[in-house]
Parts: sequence; C-alpha cells; structure tokens
Amino acid sequence: MTADTIADPVTHTFEADVAKLLHLMVHSVYSDKDVFLRELISNAADACEKLRYEAIADPALLGDDPQPRITITLDADNRQMTLEDNGIGMSAAEMGETLGTIARSGTKAFMDQLAAAKSGEDTQLIGQFGVGFYSAFMVADKVDVLARKAGSDQAAIWSSDGQGTYTLAPIDTDTAPTRGTRIVLHLMADAGDYAEAHTIRRIVKAQSGHVPVPIQIKDKPDAEPSEIADGTALWTRPKAEITTEEYADFYRSVAGQFDAPALTLHYKAEGRYEYSVLAFVPETRPFDLFDPDRQGRMKLYVRRIFITDEAQLLPRYLRFVRGLVDSADLPLNMSREMIQDSPILTTIQKGLTGKILGELEKTAKDDAEAYARIWEAFGAVIKEGLYEDFERRETLLGLARFKTTASNGEWRSLADYVAAMRENQTAIYYAVGTDLDRIASSPQIEGFRARGIEVLLLPDQVDSFWVTGGLDLDGKPFKSVTQGAADLSLIPLAEGAEAAKPEASAEVDAFLSFVGETLGDAVSQVRASDRLTDSAVCLVASEGALDKQLEKLLAGAGQSPAGTKPVLEVNAAHRQIEKLAALGTDDPLRGDAPYLLLDEARIADGEPPLDPRAFAERLGRLIQRAAG
Repeated sequence: MTADTIADPVTHTFEADVAKLLHLMVHSVYSDKDVFLRELISNAADACEKLRYEAIADPALLGDDPQPRITITLDADNRQMTLEDNGIGMSAAEMGETLGTIARSGTKAFMDQLAAAKSGEDTQLIGQFGVGFYSAFMVADKVDVLARKAGSDQAAIWSSDGQGTYTLAPIDTDTAPTRGTRIVLHLMADAGDYAEAHTIRRIVKAQSGHVPVPIQIKDKPDAEPSEIADGTALWTRPKAEITTEEYADFYRSVAGQFDAPALTLHYKAEGRYEYSVLAFVPETRPFDLFDPDRQGRMKLYVRRIFITDEAQLLPRYLRFVRGLVDSADLPLNMSREMIQDSPILTTIQKGLTGKILGELEKTAKDDAEAYARIWEAFGAVIKEGLYEDFERRETLLGLARFKTTASNGEWRSLADYVAAMRENQTAIYYAVGTDLDRIASSPQIEGFRARGIEVLLLPDQVDSFWVTGGLDLDGKPFKSVTQGAADLSLIPLAEGAEAAKPEASAEVDAFLSFVGETLGDAVSQVRASDRLTDSAVCLVASEGALDKQLEKLLAGAGQSPAGTKPVLEVNAAHRQIEKLAALGTDDPLRGDAPYLLLDEARIADGEPPLDPRAFAERLGRLIQRAAG
C-alpha cells in the first residue's frame, strides 16, 4: 500500500538530519523569530504559482476557484495560527517526502553554524539559510499540515511535535482544504503574539508584502477575511513608484536572506524580445555561494506565471545574484527542459549578464567603496568567469580587484597596477597561495620588493586556474613569481634597496653543485637566485611546469603530474650559504646541509619536511653542534 492510499495513521521517524535540525531550532534562542512566517508564506506562494503553471495544460485543476490566495486565520483563545493556500497541494506521499526529509542544499552548513552559535545571540541564521517549513517549530510545539493535491479526491494530515517523529494519516475530505495546503501552528506559551492580528499584519507587510499572490487575514476563525497584500507583482510597477524599502522587502522575500541588497537592477527590455528584470546583488554572501553544484538562483516567470527557479539565466560566476526575469515571449506550453534550450532564453541570458556586469562597472567607477564591499564578498566567485567566460574576459579583468604588495590592504585594479609598473617591466607578476599574509611574506617576493615591483597576492583557489589561461592585459602577460627564472636584472632597484647577487663565488658555486648532486631527484635543479634578498633558499617551479600552488591543488585531487620536481634557488650572498660553503669536505654538517636547505625552503612554503624523522635528526645534530 502506497502512502497515497494510506488507510490508517502511520508514525514515522524523521531522517537524522531533520531530527538534528529540529532539535537545534527548538532549543536555540533567537531575538527575531518572525522570519518563520515569511518562510511559510514563500512556500504557499510557490505552491500557488506551481498550480498556475500546471493549469496551463490542465485548466480543470483550478475548478471553480481560479484565483490564487493565501489566508491566515488567527485563534488567540486557543493560541493557534493557521496559514492556508489554494495552490498545488500535496499527496500523502509528497508530504512524507517533503516534510520528513531535507533535500535542500546548504542545510548541513546551516546546522553547523547553528550548533556553533551562542545561546541568546541574534545570529539571524534562519534568515540567511531559509530552511522553510521547519522554521515553524521555533514558535510552535505542534504543527499539523492538512493537504489535498489539486485534482485529487484524497486528503491527508501530517502532524508532529518536532521531537523526532511525525504521523501521517488519511482524513475526511470534508475537513481538508478543497485544494492546497493548510498549516495549523499550535503556538508555544511564549509565542502567543503570533495569534494577534496586529503582529501578523506588521510581519507580512514588512517581509512578504510583495509576493505575487494576495494575502488575507481573518482575525478570528469565524471572521470575514481582510486583505493585507494585494499580490501585485512589484516588478510590473514603474521604478519611480517603488521605494528603497519596498525593494529591500522584496529582495528578502525572493532571496531568502535577511540583509539588504547592495545593488538593485530593475528594468524592462524591449526589442525583438520583451522581458522584465528585477535583480539584486546581496550585501553578504548567500549560504550556498560555494555550493558544488554552483547553480543560479534567479526565478523565471512567463507573463507573471512562475515557471522555474532552475533555468540558468546567468553564468555560474554570477550565481550570487538573486531576483527574477518575467518574459512576455516564452510560450507557456513549453516544458521546463525545452525552455532551457530556447533561443529566446539565450537572448535573455546574454542581455541580463551584460546588464549586471555593466551595473558592476558603473558602481566600480562611481562608488569605489561600495564596489570594494561587493568585491570583498563575491570577488572569489566573479574570478571564476576569468577561467570560464572567454567572451567577457576583458570586462571581468576590468572588474577584478586585488590586494598587492603595494596596496597596504586596499583593493587595486589592474589599471592601477599597470599605471605603477616599473621601467622595463613587461609582465604582471602574481603570487598564489591560501593565506594572504603567508603569500605576502613569501621569500620568492623579496627580489621584486627590492625593485619596487608590485605583486598581485592571490589567495583564492580559483586563482591557480584563471592565471593559467593565457591572459594578458594590453599585451602584458601574467607571470608567477614562483615559476621559472625571475630575470629581474633589467629592472632598476628601488631607492636604498640591495639586489641579490646571482653570481656565486667559486667556493659557493662548488657548494651548489654539491647540493644538487646530493639531493639528486628530489629537485630538478639547484641554482643561484636573483629573487632572494633576505632568505637563504626558496623553491620555484621550472619554466613551463605548473605553478607550485596549482600543483598542490591537483595533487590534493589526485591529479598531480608525474615527475614534476621543484627548482631549489639559493641566495649566493647569504651569510648562511657562505658559511656552509666554507665547510670542509669531511665535516658532517656538510652532508646534512643540502637536506636542511631543502627542508628549510619547504617549510617556508608551508609544506612539511621531505622526511620529517630525518629532518629532526639532522636538526638535532645541528643544535648539538651550535651548543658546543
């Protein structure tokens, strides 16, 4: 017997993640629990919009009740709040699947942060993560969900106290909605305000006043309903009539976030195809910014009918943008799969992407501080476009901002970098790593600092990939400071700086040959360096080989190219090297020195010694010698 034809009540246990989530929500303290209502209204509005879409193919689903609506009924005497929609509804099977499991991406991240939050702290995580239906348990100690799927003659009730189990049972159709879903919240003792009309009106107007479905309220179970929101789609109204607060309210509703938009883009495209756009760049990172699926979150409407939120309206590197597109030209009778392949959608995608990038360019030009905040939040994602979007690479390079060895912690554009390039400098130099401070203190940068050469500091994982794409800016290629020979001799020193001396004395030259012979296959070459001024040694990649950071990333993914060995560069004028070179051939330290130098360079790069046990033994012998 399937869940669609259940004849008796059945008790189920929540999946482990749901049980954990409910426990955390019930036992965590929030100063703003109001967001649960926004989540329930958003779900109800989606259900109404889905029915409108299904009714295109099957108008009978609407029956004699074609107008979508959401009704909130209050019962203060019994401390209950009911939210009902006449949308698509759910079958018993769908209730068990939807309300008993968590399928929404990002929930694990939400639970991790929720568990780490301090009791009493206003973390606003619910607003950031939008966990939907389950947020009802912040205010209710029991929730009943009565539902009937549109076109079905069967109804069911889902009920739970949020303590680990839920019950699913059939109900008489006389007590169920004619169509849609009815959620009954049995409010906690300290949540009685949510059964008061003034509280609900305030929350709805603040958080859900612009959903495209009318919302009405009944102050008492037997009262006549009155309208709170008329369901007018905000994007259909003229921009001049919409306030900043209204845009912000709509953004929070459509984005499932609790911040304010950093940028708002509202326009109507007219020409071969006509469509309206209302898009937002958030102030803060959405929880799913680094979701492995990297899907966009723009909703697609056709003549105000919700079609899908899975149409890829923007390239993946703009997946942080939230909002919607409402097309006047896409046919309503096309499947979601066919719409994705439509040439109309391709035109919309191209126009929308260009508009958003243009708005970012305008902000970067007119309000550098605002743009710096946007880049701080989303630069790591936008840079994915440098690797993926060849057509717009020049625009993206113009948008890119970097911390550099000369920026004092501020963001610099590539135009700023090029304007400050040194005499005879022909490349844009960069250093890649995982930590900004560690990159800035890399020994490989020392010679560049000595010549006043600015180096881009690239701490994001994607940086290891886009710089390998053969990019250049005005004919100036990007060149890693940890790859190949530095060849800095043609660039004059900064005032007061001393250059490295790559020409080794005969004694040091002989020592470097000995180091190379001793290390053997552990390195590809040992050579005097012109990039070191303070450190004794460093590691770099051979010319034409992978940059060291990219090699690390590939190795972590099990894709390390076979046979790649680093180059050990040595500061020929360093006191440490001169002392080691002067050791007699029978001195035990001379035999340890090559390995100690290699491990010194590896440690400076944040890597462990090649052989930790052997390194400890050699270091012990060195300490004993120093101690006399």
